[in-house]
Amino acid sequence: MKQKLELWRDANGTPHVMAESLEDMYWGQGYVHARDRGMQILLMRILGQGRGSELLDASDDMLAIDTFFRRMNWRSKTEPELEKLSPENKKLLLAYCDGLNVAFVEKTPWEFKLLGYKFEKWLPADSFMLSRMVGYLTLSQSQGEIERLFVEMVQAEVSAEKLQALFPGILGGLDIDLIKQVKLHERIVNPATLWNLAVPRAMASNNWVISGEKTQSGKPILANDPHLEVNRLPNIWSEIVLGCAGRTTMGGSMPGMPAVIVGRNPDLSWGATYSFVDAVDSWIEQVKDGQYYRTEDDQWHDFEIRKEVIKRKKKDSVTIKFYENQHGSLDGPPVEDGYYLSTRWAASDSGAEAVTAILSMWSVNTVSDGMKALGPMESSWDFVLADVQGNIGFQMSGRAPVRREGISGFVPLPGWKSENDWQGYHSYLDMPRVLNPEQGYISTANHDLNHLGKISPINMPMGSYRSNRIDALLDKGSSFGVEDIFKMHGDLYSLQAQIFMQILKPMLPETKQGKILKEWDLCYDAHSQGAFLFEQFYKELIREVFGKGGLGATVTDYLSSETGTFIDFYANFDMVLLADSSPWFGDRDRDQIYKLVLEQISSIEVKTWGSVQQFSMNHILFDGKMPGFLGFDKGPITGVGGRATIHQGQIYRSAGRVTTFMPSFRMTMDMATTEMHSNLAGGPTDRRFSKWYTSGLQDWLEGKYKQTRPEEDQPKLKL
Repeated sequence: MKQKLELWRDANGTPHVMAESLEDMYWGQGYVHARDRGMQILLMRILGQGRGSELLDASDDMLAIDTFFRRMNWRSKTEPELEKLSPENKKLLLAYCDGLNVAFVEKTPWEFKLLGYKFEKWLPADSFMLSRMVGYLTLSQSQGEIERLFVEMVQAEVSAEKLQALFPGILGGLDIDLIKQVKLHERIVNPATLWNLAVPRAMASNNWVISGEKTQSGKPILANDPHLEVNRLPNIWSEIVLGCAGRTTMGGSMPGMPAVIVGRNPDLSWGATYSFVDAVDSWIEQVKDGQYYRTEDDQWHDFEIRKEVIKRKKKDSVTIKFYENQHGSLDGPPVEDGYYLSTRWAASDSGAEAVTAILSMWSVNTVSDGMKALGPMESSWDFVLADVQGNIGFQMSGRAPVRREGISGFVPLPGWKSENDWQGYHSYLDMPRVLNPEQGYISTANHDLNHLGKISPINMPMGSYRSNRIDALLDKGSSFGVEDIFKMHGDLYSLQAQIFMQILKPMLPETKQGKILKEWDLCYDAHSQGAFLFEQFYKELIREVFGKGGLGATVTDYLSSETGTFIDFYANFDMVLLADSSPWFGDRDRDQIYKLVLEQISSIEVKTWGSVQQFSMNHILFDGKMPGFLGFDKGPITGVGGRATIHQGQIYRSAGRVTTFMPSFRMTMDMATTEMHSNLAGGPTDRRFSKWYTSGLQDWLEGKYKQTRPEEDQPKLKL
């Protein structure tokens, strides 16, 4: 243990690290992360390296997971990222890694001893790999999946007219005949199992910041509630307070990475949501005799072949070849002549800018400087910021590729034409951003914010229902306190339902179901029967329109029940569902379809929303396999909210398992104080037999917030 380094917990179990130098402080953070979240950290690394079959289990599902991570290859090209760091930041990252390693040498999590795992030193490369994983998995990846689904829709003979209606304004460069010839190795409607509970799904989030002109204290208030998968223990977030030489920072950290990702220091607060920047593109490669063609030199070129050997417990190793060029990895081996897709993520070789940004937030003290620090991050985020001087701001980050005129990045283009290549990346100064807007607040909820930038990096956002609801509440208020923000975090009113119900109400039959819907308050609380019936209507409406309209009932049901397609991109589907007429309706109009669907649910058994919103929080390694009395898993738990409520509450299946989108970590900060108000779906540690394992769960369920203070004059509990 470092001298003059103090590690302790406050009354809520949140760890505090107090040091006399930044190097010792980050050493202490690494030590705490290894002690509190060591199992989580090591499990994430094993999966990121594609070594689950070697170290965990040799099932076919695990082989599919390993194959996915080997294809992404995030563990490579990390040395250049380390060299990009300033000497000071490199020293701080190394100190963090050293703290992790000392703690792991002292005590490796017992779960890994059961597996026969021998600890391997944590390196900066592992932190870079983790940064890439967090920036891509189910975030940027969702963009790639909807683009792949588009290719499958073309190949399923969905008409150009219907495609334009579903994806308006982003189909520049579309060549339907060419896309029909593409050989697809993997399909969205039949995906391999890519997920293990250690790798959380992440998608929606809210954040907003309010000017002091609209608050009780006269200073800005910032709120954030990242919506991640909550049916897992521990939570992906680890709350922490870091202190050095009289200065502190606190908030949500990511185990395996130094510093605070979202939170505050004495002068500045910041929160993040995913921005849906399109940073994933596919190109169509013409292949012959295992080579790819380029018109620029009228030549056929060899792919770079990367061999990966996946070791498997008590089974023979598997060797997989990946074929790569400047457009990324080819979808499958080029064993036949024809057309294939190659896909690339702009931040696949990232890390240095992310580490630099989060380390710099220790000392940044103004919104404008915070925007400069966070804007260059390689992965795509919407940051809101507030400072004690009264400024508020918004900055979008992410590598946004520069494409030729008229090309959005959504449609795969011929890879043999150099004009279709990326031409560098846009400056963060051209990305959507704003400082001190006239309305006195800023909100982001994964929706389209292109209007705030010089460029339009988003082509497939989520719907604006949540953001519109936040804005409506902020418009009405003029003297907000933190308690008002707590209520907003728990808001269950659906603007999506409001819009649909305005059309539906005149059609409702004089039945029990019709009366419930007519009197529904449009809120998704646990006791709501209206929410249950509306969701049944919405599900059947999707099936009626898109199933019969061209996708087919089987595919539509699969996308609805086993993927996040209708959850991630419901705005596009709603454009069709709410239109007066659409090519997807065939020879029917909207009202005819609505009335038909209402008839289909007219005799359905009425249930409460809470009765169909049950889930368990399972241990990430044992995943429901331990006896219930041992307490590794928690549940059943009732989820509230829906896809379009501020408190999002979605439960569905993905790749064969139950997943959830809910507010995993809520935080609120009034810049008139030095405190943070928060609650967490879980607890500080992944140690099952610690009293802190799920110590915050009940407060999270009840919407109660704890106060975290930087002051040292408070009871100090043993770490």
